[in-house]
Amino acid sequence: MISSQAISGSPTVVSLIDGFSRPITYLRISVTDKCNLRCVYCMPESGLPWLRRDEILSYEEIVEIVRAAATAGVRTIRLTGGEPLVRKDLSGLVAALAAIPGIEDIALSTNGLLLEEQIDGLAAAGLRRVNLSLDTLRPDRFEAIARRPGLDLVLRGLDAAIRAGLTPVKLNCVVMRGQNDDELIEFAKLTKDRPVFVRFIEVMPVHENLELQRDTYVSSDEILERISAGGQLQAVTGPHGNGPARYFAFPGAMGAVGVISPLSHDYCETCNRVRLTADGRLRLCLFGDYALDLRTPLRAGASTDELAGLLRSAMLIKPARHHLRLGETSSRMRAFSEIGG
Repeated sequence: MISSQAISGSPTVVSLIDGFSRPITYLRISVTDKCNLRCVYCMPESGLPWLRRDEILSYEEIVEIVRAAATAGVRTIRLTGGEPLVRKDLSGLVAALAAIPGIEDIALSTNGLLLEEQIDGLAAAGLRRVNLSLDTLRPDRFEAIARRPGLDLVLRGLDAAIRAGLTPVKLNCVVMRGQNDDELIEFAKLTKDRPVFVRFIEVMPVHENLELQRDTYVSSDEILERISAGGQLQAVTGPHGNGPARYFAFPGAMGAVGVISPLSHDYCETCNRVRLTADGRLRLCLFGDYALDLRTPLRAGASTDELAGLLRSAMLIKPARHHLRLGETSSRMRAFSEIGG
């Protein structure tokens, strides 16, 4: 168990600014590479070669890196995977991160299967917001897409997040032609009487899904056009958070519909994030190969100031934009939980 005792003093704020004058205030942390689903657009049914336990950062090591990041201007943390809730005592990590001066917001991206049973501990530890992945509202399709059962668990997790007040609750849906695109209006209607923000994500090319991506891609423009058949949509300001979605709402709706479009309308010019992989590499673009090893200097005894210096130097290699193309990839992104803040 790691200590959640607050650290005395206040961090010196030295904002991370990349070579394109973008302030980096948002750190996504993959706490594990493992997942309890095998979604067709994300990984093969047999899974992927998992990291060895000694390769994965300990919670104490994650806290040290976040402490350094906070002194350099990072204010928002998002915990991802794989599936972060499969790692034991995640609430202990949340509590320790919440105690770091300068960290203002801690969010979680999850597939929701384990959320209901852990939500109370996470909320008490300091978790502020939740994003859930859900690609269908039909049990048979859920098992076909995720290659595992569990729709009822995800829906219960969604309700639990709303009850716990972890708002805004965002629901991420990867849209695939011929597999779930006929549910667009059904998903959008969830926003009418629930404080939920449903975000539709264009299926992206990763190493494991190029053929599927070419055959099932639906652009965000088409998604919005088809949802408009279910009622008039108006552009609205999105909820609190750091994500790249554009939002639209039905008149009088409690929530809103969003689209995340890394292919048809990229959002690189407003990028404010970097990602820490489970094995301690700082990835400068979610969809690229630009990365800096932080695990080695950390385990060699690097101080907070030295780690912060490495973070600032990494800004020199953060690219202007990704280069995703339909049916092509140079990316090492391994999970859709890595996007959609």
